[in-house]
This record gives sequence, C-alpha cells and structure tokens, in this order.
Amino acid sequence: MSEHSQASPSSGFHDPTAEAFPATLEGRLLFWIAVVFSMFQIATAAHWLDLPSQVVRACHVGFLLLLTYPLVAMGKGAVWKTVAWLLALAAVSVAVYQWWEYRDLLLRAGDASQLDVVMGVVAMGTIFVATWVLMGPALPVICGFFLAYCLFGQYLPDPLNHRGYDFAQVVEHMAYGTEGIYGVPTYVSSSYIFLFILFGSFLEKAGMIKLFTDVALGLVGHAQGGAAKVAVVSSALMGTISGSGVANVVTTGQFTIPLMKRFGYRAAFAGGVEATASMGGQLMPPVMGAVAFIMAETLGVEYAEIVQAAIIPAILYYFGAFWMVHLEAGKHGLVGLKKSELPSAWLAIKTQWFLIIPLAALVWLLVGGYTPLFAGTVGLAFTVVLILGASIAIGLPSMAIRVLFWIGLGVVCAAFLKFGTGIVAAAIIALIAVNAFSKGGRETVLACRDSLAEGAKSALPVGVACAIVGVIIGTVTLTGAANTFGQFVVSVGQNSLILSLVLTMVTCIILGMGIPTIPNYIITSSIAGPALEQLGVPLIISHMFVFYFGILADLTPPVALACFAAAPIAKERGLNISIEAVKIAAAGFVIPYMAVYDPALMLQVKGDWHQYLPGVAYMVFKSVLAIALWGVSVIGYLGVRLPFWMRLLSTAAAFLLIAAIPATDEIGFALSALFAVLVWRIQKTNALSGVQSA
Repeated sequence: MSEHSQASPSSGFHDPTAEAFPATLEGRLLFWIAVVFSMFQIATAAHWLDLPSQVVRACHVGFLLLLTYPLVAMGKGAVWKTVAWLLALAAVSVAVYQWWEYRDLLLRAGDASQLDVVMGVVAMGTIFVATWVLMGPALPVICGFFLAYCLFGQYLPDPLNHRGYDFAQVVEHMAYGTEGIYGVPTYVSSSYIFLFILFGSFLEKAGMIKLFTDVALGLVGHAQGGAAKVAVVSSALMGTISGSGVANVVTTGQFTIPLMKRFGYRAAFAGGVEATASMGGQLMPPVMGAVAFIMAETLGVEYAEIVQAAIIPAILYYFGAFWMVHLEAGKHGLVGLKKSELPSAWLAIKTQWFLIIPLAALVWLLVGGYTPLFAGTVGLAFTVVLILGASIAIGLPSMAIRVLFWIGLGVVCAAFLKFGTGIVAAAIIALIAVNAFSKGGRETVLACRDSLAEGAKSALPVGVACAIVGVIIGTVTLTGAANTFGQFVVSVGQNSLILSLVLTMVTCIILGMGIPTIPNYIITSSIAGPALEQLGVPLIISHMFVFYFGILADLTPPVALACFAAAPIAKERGLNISIEAVKIAAAGFVIPYMAVYDPALMLQVKGDWHQYLPGVAYMVFKSVLAIALWGVSVIGYLGVRLPFWMRLLSTAAAFLLIAAIPATDEIGFALSALFAVLVWRIQKTNALSGVQSA
C-alpha cells in the first residue's frame, strides 16, 4: 500500500520499499527495526501498550525516519551511510525528547524553551530532508512555501499578508501539539493507515493478488479486448485492499500490461489502461487510499457516510474505464483470450474463498459503526489467524477434522465481540506455538514475521507524507491562509458556480502533481474545500470533489506519476501513456461535477429511501448514458467507425446530460436518441453493403 511502491528512473523517486532488505548486517538490523515498528503499532492500536496520543505520534514519526534514511542510503558510499544514520538518530532523539518531556511540554505550551526550539527545528529539518530523498522535491517545496509564508507572510501586500509570527512561535506550533507535523494526518497514519498497510501486506502474502487476478481472467479474459478488461477488473479488486495507485500499477501492471501488448493493444494505451484502473483503486471502498479515514476524522462523520458517498462514483469510474477499453478493442478488432487458457473464476473462489473472510469482516465492522482502529486491528488479526490456521489444517489427517478445526477456530475468533481482541491474540499465540513444531509451520511463522517488516517498509512514503503535510495544516490554522483563496473562489462563484468548480479542479490538479494521495487530499481540502462549502456545496461532496481531482492529477501531464510508473513496464514514454490515460479516465473528470449539481449521485439526499431512491436511479441512469456517449466521442467507434460530426453530436449529448441547467436533460436525451438512430442506420447500411458485396 505504499504510495510509491516502486518508481521508474524517470520519475525521480528513490523508493526503498521497492527492494527487499539486503542480506547484510545493516540490512538485518533494519529488518528487525521494521518488525519492532510493526509490533509497536499493533500494541498501541490494540491498547496493549497505552501511551498518550502525542507520544505515539512522535514515536511513529521517529520509527519512520529511522528506517527511511538508512534504506535510502543503502548501496551508497560510507559517507552517505554515516550521514543517513546521523539524521536517523537525530529523528529518534526528537521522539525520545517528546516522550521524556511530554508533561513538561504541556505545562510550558506557549512559552517554549531554547531547547524546545532547537529540537523542533531538528524535527522539521529531518522530516523535510526525508521527504525530499524519499519522494522527490515536489512535496517538500510546496510545504516549504507554506512554512515561508508563516515566517515572512507579513511582508506581502494585502490581502495576502498576515500579522506576523515570531520564529519560536512558528516552530512550537509546527513541531509540538496537534496542529503541525503531529497533527491529524500523523494521528491517522499512526493508528488507522499503518494497520491497513499491514492488513494488505498479510493478504498479499496469503495469495490475495493471485485470487483477484484469477477471478478477473475467468470473468472477462475471454471477452472482446479481454486483456485490458482483466486490467480494469483486477485493479478494481486490488484497490479494495491497497488503494495506492502507483503500487497497483507496479503489482498488477507487471502482468496486465505485457498481456495487453501481446493481444494487440498499443503500448501507450496498455499503460494508460493500467494507470487509469490503478488510480481508481483509491476511490474504491473500503480503504480508498486511506483517505476515507482522514476524511471521516476531518469532517467528524462516520466512516460509513464516506463510503456511502464514494460507492456509486467509484463504480461509475470503473464502468467508464471498462467501456473505453471495450470500444478500443472493437475499433481495432482485438479479441479476447482463449477460454481453454484461462483459469475458472468459480474454481478460484471455490478453492480460495477463505481469503475473502478477513476483507468481509473488515467491511462489516467498518459499515457496522466500529472505529477504523478496531476494525483494522480485528481484520489484521483474522488474516494472521487465517494464514497460521491454513498451515496447520494442511497437516490434519482427514477432511472432517479440518472442518471441525476451522469451525472451532471460527468460534474462537467470533468471540472477540464479547471478550475483545485479547481472545484473538491468545488464539494467534497458540497457533504460532503449534506451527513452531512443524517444518512447514515454521516457514509460515517466518513468512508472517517477514510481512511485519514488509508492511512497515511499505508504510514509509505514506507516513512521511502525512508528517510533512502537517506543515500546511499548521500554516492554515496559524495564519488563516485558506480564507484568501476561499474568498476569491466565493467571489467568482457568486457569478458562476461552474467557474468556481473549474478553478478548484485546476488548483487540485496543479497541487496534486507529484504528490501522493493523502497529502494531496489534505492540501486541496484545506484550501479549496471550505470555499466550495460557502458556495452551497454539501460538505462531503466538496471534499470528495477535491479528492477526485487530486487523484486524477496522477494521470494528467506533465508529472503523471502513475503513468511514469507504468512507462518502464510498457516500454513507452510516460507522456504518451498520460495522454491515453486522460482519454480513458474521461468519465472521471465529469462525475464530480454531476455530483455537485445533484447530490443524489453520492447518496446525499435526506429522507426515507423510498422517497429519494427514484432520484438516485435517475441520476445513475443519466450518468451511465453520459459516460457511454463520452466514451464513444473519444474513441470514435460504436459498432462502426464514426465520422467526426457524429462524435461532436455524441459530445454535445453527453455535455447536456452532465449540465444541470433547466431543459438540458430533455435536450440531451433527445440528442442521444437521434445519435442512436443515426448509428443504427450506419450499421444497417454497412451490413447491407457487406451482403451485396458478398
């Protein structure tokens, strides 16, 4: 689930999560630090280790930087390694200082000592440097501008200026308390996000990726353009546990992109399909790139409300991508794979159905009102039980005994609802003890240990990003900087809401270039979200609007992170892939606008279900029709190749269905009917011509 689990050389990122821990003394040390990091996070999440939230956040950041610096310097010279370890130890000293001085820091809040200021500078400096070496310059430069605004904003002309703040005050605000680098994003990273990264790591180790791929191949591999449809379906499924666009590209893309090329898709289009489908994983519940948890925490609403708003747009996004690859395949006559070469989706589910249990339990707990922290802890525990239990079950002498074993284990796990997570922990300890006495069991235990290390390593980019964007939140809370942008957007919106939305979209895409999903959402929602709310856009929809376009920023030129991640796999220029991805994701650019003008698309309509269900059904139907027309206009094919003027007609019909001006729906439906009749006549004429020529 790392945001940049691998990077192409052209992307400018060095990502330590892309490679295994080296088999050296230093590598083994870092491996065990990663294991301890994961155990620390599990212990605090399950409340086996009760520490103040501020201390947990400081230790979380300390562990992140302790791993990041040496891993980045791995393979470099002795000087680089020495500097890396010094920076790592400096970051750890900040965490130790926060823990040791916790009570005293609370008592002298607002009157920082000289040592407090020094340690605060060390905290910010180590985070900025770690982000730069780990993720490139984009994010630290943007955060640096915000920090500079805190320090020197009083010299700017009105209305951009503020009253001015002392250096010590800025450092204290950013490096201590809950408004800066230890703010809400770090809190969510240290509690929810880390657990879900571990959850995904264990599920991958259990074979979930193979299950998703087999199901996708079995369902759509034989259809027209089946190779590309497999990419869409597998990435959608992968998104339910990962939610990281770039991580999805480099996992599923290693299989789907060469497969698409082998069956006739252009390299740029194949990369674009994978990038588009992978980025959509961040819209797909339950994980949603971990942004769902930050959004729920920021808005003060239940997690279920965020999922409710996200589910229909996510399905529409994937429908749009699926439709585009279907049309492209038809246009170029690309057939599917032979059924004899494909796995059976039913057989894959039948033989590996148990892998779905932890994911189903996670969704049930989240939707059922349990906190993400509790749900993530239980979901992770169930996954570990599943892996360890499967190792034991294989060695049991008969099917009847295996069934009884699984029933008994299931009853023990279900008892957590009455007795808490302690009983599941006891079951895990017992399973580890039993596995320790068999050869295959010992290998399973070691695999679980490795998953702890891999999960901690995968958390580095997301966790470091969450820490540094606290600078932006701190700037907004200290100076009120978001008001200036908000007032401008509101003044534009008084004359035209659509102009305000376009301005917000452009801002989100620009700010989102080269920045992972979570900091992207935090930046854009802090700046643009309040402005849209003042214009009458419902709160959740305004945040979903900026979240949507922050994600699409990873597909748009010139940065297009997901596309550049796909470039070395597709053996094509990242810019060419980006152009194709924007075409394929065309539907994604219109869905947020439709939701703003009619909240029913995000199920934000109050009243009983039977009262607003017809409105929701109407919006979904209209959206599907608009997306279908939009895809036809972009690809230029619907059973037959379409002339340019018909593509313009399709575009006009789609645009009118998207707009929410009186009578546009009626005109849009009329143009859609006209377009359908014209296509039918062209198809009929071509068919007759073919018969006559034959």
